[in-house]
Amino acid sequence: MAACEVCGNDYDMTFEIHAQGVVHTFDSFECAITKMAPICEHCSCRIVGHGVEDEGRWFCCAHCARKAGATAIVDRVGAHT
Repeated sequence: MAACEVCGNDYDMTFEIHAQGVVHTFDSFECAITKMAPICEHCSCRIVGHGVEDEGRWFCCAHCARKAGATAIVDRVGAHT
């Protein structure tokens, strides 16, 4: 058994995530997201999907990026019409 690095739960079904040369151990996706997901610089939500990057800043969506002053972000709305 291994302990989750976020909550400390000693659990027989922990899993590892290997990222950027570091091995992380978690007991749930919730703990993995808490530790590893970036935070939107505008609304402070955890970015679980692709997110949007502008000049090294991360946002959950184009709307938040624009609200924070990003000007090069383009929504894909209408791109498939």
